[in-house]
Amino acid sequence: MVVKRRYESARRQEQSRQTRRAILDAAGKLFVDPGYAATTLAAVATEAGVAVQTLYAVFGSKRQLLSDLVDVTLAGDDEPVALPARPFVAEIRALSDPRAMLTRYAHHLAEVNARQAQVMLALAAAATAHPDAAAIWRKNADERRRGMTMFAADLAGTGALRPDLDAEQVADILWLAMDVRSYDWLVRQRGWSVEQYQRWYVDTVAGAIIAEPAPGHGGEAPG
Repeated sequence: MVVKRRYESARRQEQSRQTRRAILDAAGKLFVDPGYAATTLAAVATEAGVAVQTLYAVFGSKRQLLSDLVDVTLAGDDEPVALPARPFVAEIRALSDPRAMLTRYAHHLAEVNARQAQVMLALAAAATAHPDAAAIWRKNADERRRGMTMFAADLAGTGALRPDLDAEQVADILWLAMDVRSYDWLVRQRGWSVEQYQRWYVDTVAGAIIAEPAPGHGGEAPG
């Protein structure tokens, strides 16, 4: 009997996970087109193939559904793993060269932006007119800023950054360069390859924050 109960519990958990995933997928489609404001929860439920009561039971509100959609889209999964514990962060922190750190982050950033671009652009558009979307956009912006503050500290730990930039300025540069709208413009609209986008990110950020090598230490003396 214990084995059967465990099996039934595992099956229910898997069914719940599939239902949640179906609702998030439906929201991801409809919040992009026709858009967040124009989409009702009933429409999301129909698209997901569930009862609207089920949607309310899982997410509670349209705002929470949007918030969870943004979180899952950014993370790529529905696991409750905080940013510092994500594997790519450990891989970056294992490196000692700032350009190598930027290169590893550029690879992660390209993956995330490919996954999130449509949802985040739809959120940005909705935020101009809808308070719930605006609040979620601000929350996401604050979280990105905190993440770039941590990254700035890791880069500063290499001792290779420009001495005229303080930690806040480095974080500002990182925050600006990682904006999904840059990816949208270069890759989705202008047709750049992902590899070109990643090179642009590394070259742009490295040029802005990494100190020039001193004469006699890899650089050439002037004159």
